Amino acid sequence: MTEKTTVVISGGGPAGMVLGLLLARGGIQVTVLEKHGDFLRDFRGDTVHASTVQLMDELGLGEKFRALPQSRLGDLEAPLPDGGRVQLSEFAALPAPYNYVAMIPQWDLLDFLAGEAAKEPSFTLRMNTAATGLIKENGKVAGVRYRTRDGEEGEIRAELTVACDGRHSTLRQEAGLSPKEYPVPFDTWWFRLPRHADEQDQIARLVGEFKGDQIALSFTREDFYQIAYFTRKGADPRLRAEGVERFRQKIAQLLPQYADRVEHIRSMDDLHLLDVKLNRLPRWHIDGLLLIGDAAHAMSPAGGMGINLAIQDAVAAATLLAEPLQNGTLTTADLAKVQKRRWRPTVLVQRFQLLLHRVMFAPAFAGKRVGPPKPLVFIARRFPAFRRIPSKLIAFGPRPEHAPAYARRANAL
Repeated sequence: MTEKTTVVISGGGPAGMVLGLLLARGGIQVTVLEKHGDFLRDFRGDTVHASTVQLMDELGLGEKFRALPQSRLGDLEAPLPDGGRVQLSEFAALPAPYNYVAMIPQWDLLDFLAGEAAKEPSFTLRMNTAATGLIKENGKVAGVRYRTRDGEEGEIRAELTVACDGRHSTLRQEAGLSPKEYPVPFDTWWFRLPRHADEQDQIARLVGEFKGDQIALSFTREDFYQIAYFTRKGADPRLRAEGVERFRQKIAQLLPQYADRVEHIRSMDDLHLLDVKLNRLPRWHIDGLLLIGDAAHAMSPAGGMGINLAIQDAVAAATLLAEPLQNGTLTTADLAKVQKRRWRPTVLVQRFQLLLHRVMFAPAFAGKRVGPPKPLVFIARRFPAFRRIPSKLIAFGPRPEHAPAYARRANAL
C-alpha cells in the first residue's frame, strides 16, 4: 500500500512530536511514525527544560502543560572528599517564570503533545508503525517504507522525510551517514528504589555520590528514587556476571541511605543499560532527508541536555522549513539552513559535556579524585553568581529557539 503526505517523521519522541505539532499548525500535512504502541518506557529523559516551558507558553499551552504531573529539579550538588557538598548550579537565580527545569515523565509529555497535535486536521500519528527503509528516486529520498506490529508493510511518499529515530537511527544507516564518535569514559545503568511515605526529601532533588570508580546520581521522585549508576565503559557484561547480590552490595556501599531497600532490585533485569554515546554527523541531510535530535547528534547524559537540544532542533526546523514546504519549493539548501543554525549550539553543548567527562568522571574512575576539581569548588563557593552559568546553559541551551509566528495561539504568556 502506498500513501502520500508532505512530511513523514520517523520517531515519536520529543523532537518528532514537537516538529509534527508545529508543522501541522502551519497547515502542512505531516505523518509521525512511532514503532511502539504507547509512550510508556522507563528511564527516558524526564527533564523538561526552561526553553521548552517557554515554548509551551508561546504555543498557548502553558497552562495545560503546568497541569501535568511534574516537579522542579533541584540544584546540582557534588560531593567533596571531606564529606561535604558544593552547590554547582542555581536555577532559582534565572529570570522568572523560567527559573527551573521540570521533571515530568516523558510518556506524560508525549501523550500531551500527541493530544494537542491531533487537534490539527493535517496531523496523523501512526503508532505500532516503524520506518524500515528509505524510498529513493533519482538520487532523492522520496519517503519511507514501513512495517506495522501486525506485519503489514507499505510505503509513505513525502516531500520531506525527517529522521527523529534516535541514536541508533535506522534511516541514518539507510542513508549511509556515519557520525563522528567522541570518547566517553562511562556507561549508565538506570533503576529505581522505593521511597517511604515518611521520607521528606525535596521532590526532584538531585544528589551525586562518588566512591572510587563508582558514581551515582539520585533523583527524588513522588514515590520512588530514580538512580543512575555510572561505571567504566564496557563494564556491563562483568557487572551482570557478578550477579544481583553483588550489585546490591555495591549500591548499599555507594548509597548507604538506601541500604534498607536494595532487595527491591530483584534481578539484573531491573537494570536498564544506557550505552552512552557522544557523537554528531558532519552532515545532517541529503536531498529529501533531514536528521535531527539524537539521530544527528547523540548526547551524553551529563547535564541532562539531550531533550533540550532535540526540541530546539525541531523548533528551528519548523521555523525554517514551513514556508518552502507550503510553497512546494523545498531544496537541500533549506535543509542545510537547519544544520547551520543548530550546529554551533550542538558543538558547544558537546564540548561542555566532554569537559564534564574530563574533570568530573574520568578522574573518579581513575581513582584520582572524588568530586569536582578544587578551582571549580573555590569559584562556586566564593562567587555565587558563577552558578548561574551552568544553570542557564542547562535550562536554555546556547541558542534558545522560539515558536514560529504561524504556530502561536491565543492565551500564550
